[in-house]
Amino acid sequence: MEKLSNFLMLVQNENMKIYRRVRTWIMVALLIFLSIVFGSLFSLGDDSSSLSAWDAVDQLSFLYYLVSIFSAVIAADIVAGEFTWGTIKLLLIRPWTRTKVLTSKLLAVLIFTLFMTVVFFASTVVVSFLIFPNVPSDLFPQGSSPLSSILENLLYSYIDLLVITLFSFMLSTVFRSSGIAIGLSMFILFAGNIFSMLFNPIRFPWAKYMLFTNMNLSKYRGGQVGPAGMTMEFSAVILAGYVLLFLAIAWFVFKKRDVAA
Repeated sequence: MEKLSNFLMLVQNENMKIYRRVRTWIMVALLIFLSIVFGSLFSLGDDSSSLSAWDAVDQLSFLYYLVSIFSAVIAADIVAGEFTWGTIKLLLIRPWTRTKVLTSKLLAVLIFTLFMTVVFFASTVVVSFLIFPNVPSDLFPQGSSPLSSILENLLYSYIDLLVITLFSFMLSTVFRSSGIAIGLSMFILFAGNIFSMLFNPIRFPWAKYMLFTNMNLSKYRGGQVGPAGMTMEFSAVILAGYVLLFLAIAWFVFKKRDVAA
């Protein structure tokens, strides 16, 4: 029990490092501010009279890209920042194993992704219901719940966010440079669709094992089958394999890293 308590204190310490920085609250404020701005802009459009509150929530979902970017930034800095500032030595001389230190940082990052997701969803819902009328939606199929459809889309987006964030976390551990980790993570985030089109699994059968082609699980909605017979179960297994690989590399490098270098 004492070991668990000490570990939770370690996780709390990592969370304090995140939420005590002005940068974090600027991210939160920017997310809320842009939800207000784009919600207001949608209300000024020619088709604003036909939008319901849930329609507006769905339209604002594109802002979730910001949550992915912010999460990647935090993940890129949480390990690399310790090396940059030289605080990694102070952290490792304490009676905690390297595995616990790295796990606490990973949990802090995951908590941040959930926190920002809740902020995003809450801000878009509040803004939409304040500006647009709560009337039946025309964008969602009859008989379906707009809330459940939006939450399903959010879940698919969150899975992509997790993959990108854990990739950034691995790079932060391997290269000890937040700049490299952020740059490569943004490359994956924005260039993934391009690579998916270039390396179509129908033309290149091996491409269905690439990270890019298995992201965006929403394409399997309703039991649809992807290119070359790909299914949601197949892509989920491939993504899980990449996530385990990212974590294994991060753990191996962090365990072997010479902090005196």
